[in-house]
Amino acid sequence: MIPAIEKASVQEIKQFQEQKLKELLVYLSEHSPYYKDMFAKQNIEIQTITSLEHLRQFPVTTKTDIQENNDAFFCVPMHKIIDYATTSGTLGDPVTFGLTDKDLDRLAYNEAVSFVCSNIKEGDVVQLMTTMDRRFMAGLAYFLGLRKLGAGVIRVGAGIPELQWDSILKYKPKHLIAVPSFLLKMIEYAEGNNIDYNASSVESVICIGEALRNQDFSPSILAKRITDKWDIKLFSTYASTEMSTAFNECEHFQGGHQHPELIITEILDEQNQPVKEGESGELTITTLGVEAVPLLRFKTGDIVKLHSEPCPCGRNTVRVGPVVGRKQHMIKYKGTTLYPPAMHDLLRYFEGIQSHLIEISTNDLGTDEILIKIASQQPSEELMNQIKDHFRAKLRVTPKVEFVAQDLLNKIIFPPMSRKPITFLDKR
Repeated sequence: MIPAIEKASVQEIKQFQEQKLKELLVYLSEHSPYYKDMFAKQNIEIQTITSLEHLRQFPVTTKTDIQENNDAFFCVPMHKIIDYATTSGTLGDPVTFGLTDKDLDRLAYNEAVSFVCSNIKEGDVVQLMTTMDRRFMAGLAYFLGLRKLGAGVIRVGAGIPELQWDSILKYKPKHLIAVPSFLLKMIEYAEGNNIDYNASSVESVICIGEALRNQDFSPSILAKRITDKWDIKLFSTYASTEMSTAFNECEHFQGGHQHPELIITEILDEQNQPVKEGESGELTITTLGVEAVPLLRFKTGDIVKLHSEPCPCGRNTVRVGPVVGRKQHMIKYKGTTLYPPAMHDLLRYFEGIQSHLIEISTNDLGTDEILIKIASQQPSEELMNQIKDHFRAKLRVTPKVEFVAQDLLNKIIFPPMSRKPITFLDKR
């Protein structure tokens, strides 16, 4: 089920996307109140846009633009919306995205070809360890994609290691879809309950929400802690509600493959200009084939690199590398630029840490301050010094560290209405 366009030549892929871009611009000019107004204000004649390079004539779209003009981004009347999804907004309130019947078909197709990329096949059984409720698009997308692919789905949902293992031992799934740090809890439960996890049916995990690779594609500390014990393959993915598209790793683990029929990607600097090849910048996307809320040059806020060298799997699509960090989460600490993913990964090096929270604030001097709150069964001065030394060795800075009771920390990390654990608080 590998789409032919993914194995086409680089030039054929570019020509294909340029044709899709022309179709998108016509659609936006006819149906999108926001973009119709923008084309008029910018005096852009869309018929003159004939190449991907011409995209640079358009201003970028930001999360704030969508939040301030949410309704104007809808290209269909509300009675055409089948599913409502929300994502966090820059101004506090969630941003609403709607999906039509056609959009749900597109979402299913996206996930099906993404799962094929990560070696899931028709007839495989897959355990879904993420929520499908609370207007969360990802869980629904996984279910639709697996159904389209012809795979069996065990909808267990998030958390509860005992229930996860009951389902694994009963239904024998070949693959899991899970947040990777939860796999450590799965291992811990198995070890405490005499479950031989390496003798289980599980061969691979499609991992969401956390980094598995360093920038050179070597395994992160989190990935190593999992695979040092559990002999399974971990496939990294990247996606967001706004793009309704996923980038999954293939078996060569060299970045998430783009689906050229679904999305156009750019990597931009702070002046919204393309970065040089091989440099990091903000991933900016243009969606293809979306009916309800298509986006043109949407800045995702994620800092990444694109990789265009040939992949041994035979696909000629560009690949998105591991996320360096969120643009708005960049920290300047004692002259060093830091992003939360690097700090999260360092903290996972210590098995004595049960959970952690990174808080960023502004001090009296107007500069960034880092406080790391840690829960441990055996808090000690020695552990605190080891953490500080590890930070100093790996990131060249030493943040403030304090121990907090597990129950108090969990109230912050797992708030009742949140769909994801909160391990980073930006109070600046």
